[in-house]
Amino acid sequence: MPKVQITVAVARVLREFLSEPTTGRYGYDLMQATSFPSGKLYPILARLVAAGWLVREREEVDPVEVGRPVRLYYRLTSSGAEAARYELAAMSEQVSLPARRFGVLRPEGGFA
Repeated sequence: MPKVQITVAVARVLREFLSEPTTGRYGYDLMQATSFPSGKLYPILARLVAAGWLVREREEVDPVEVGRPVRLYYRLTSSGAEAARYELAAMSEQVSLPARRFGVLRPEGGFA
């Protein structure tokens, strides 16, 4: 199973999935939620599918009846949800501000 490199873009996509972890999401919906173009979003989705964090499922509808193309839905796997929560927590820890041992950062610059 390939390792997933957690970039800010991957973290944004994972955060969207974790907002409703059991709900399938389709590409256009995710593009709207993340503001990512398809050329940025779909490679991320492909990596997450290859890693086993997401499953991709084809919707079972007649395109003529629904008046649009068939959608591919992506959904977190249980192990993917667990890994995503862990990785987002680790990323949050890495970027959190240090304890107040240096003082309080002032808007005009420097520490108080």
